[in-house]
Amino acid sequence: MVINVHYYNRQVNIVNTIHCAIVKKSLKLLVNISFNLLCKGYGGIFANQNFLLMIVKTKKYQLPTGTYIKLGLKNILKEQWWVALIAVAICLGYIWIPSWWWISMGLLAYALYWLFWVIQFAGVTQMEQNKIMFNKLAYEIDSRQILMKVNAREGMPIKWDMIKKAAIKKEAFLFIMSKAQFIYLPFKSFNSENEIRFVETILKRKGLLEKKPAQLDAGQK
Repeated sequence: MVINVHYYNRQVNIVNTIHCAIVKKSLKLLVNISFNLLCKGYGGIFANQNFLLMIVKTKKYQLPTGTYIKLGLKNILKEQWWVALIAVAICLGYIWIPSWWWISMGLLAYALYWLFWVIQFAGVTQMEQNKIMFNKLAYEIDSRQILMKVNAREGMPIKWDMIKKAAIKKEAFLFIMSKAQFIYLPFKSFNSENEIRFVETILKRKGLLEKKPAQLDAGQK
């Protein structure tokens, strides 16, 4: 009987020892996991704080009036391409009543439409209140706004919610506020590739970049 009691106590001690070892290993693993998650969490916070605090300061750039008019007309063509269909519809009147009048009127109407926009954009470049757009400007870009700076003391802030959409061209960023108001910022005005990537990241986070058809299909899937 004594032997059985000693044997029983021995088995209990073995079980307790194994149990304690398992508990210790589990606690150690849990602490390590918690610590790693905590580090990752703070790392994300620090990364977000760095993102919010970073400011891109560009070199000075002057937008040529010719480039402004050209970009403005391209923007109109992209947004109002359907006007060409109206001109074609007028020309097709030749099918019902054969007369060169239809074709000449269709072409004339389309030409006058574009002449109207050329005059509009050319007029913008001459208006006193828009002169700042064509001065030599430096830009400060962060997650809050784009600051157009004439000099160290004068500038005009543009909040991101004022920008309707943006595009990344072959050699520049294009920030569009309206048909006649936009900012054209060439990559050469930035000081490094990292600054260009930073601005691109802001545009993606704010959902301002226009999605291409392939991107739209991928998003729907």
